[in-house]
Amino acid sequence: MGIFDKAKKAVNDNADKIDSAVDKAAKMVDDKTGGKYADKVDKVQDTIKGKTGNL
Repeated sequence: MGIFDKAKKAVNDNADKIDSAVDKAAKMVDDKTGGKYADKVDKVQDTIKGKTGNL
């Protein structure tokens, strides 16, 4: 098993934890910027969540 296979397995096995961390980070960015970049943050958040668990 190569390093990329191990990384994919780790992401897939911990998708819920990664999604939770992404939510917390997005909330922090929105709080710090007053929601100024909320549309961009949401787009990135959705992209990341779409990738976790699907590798």
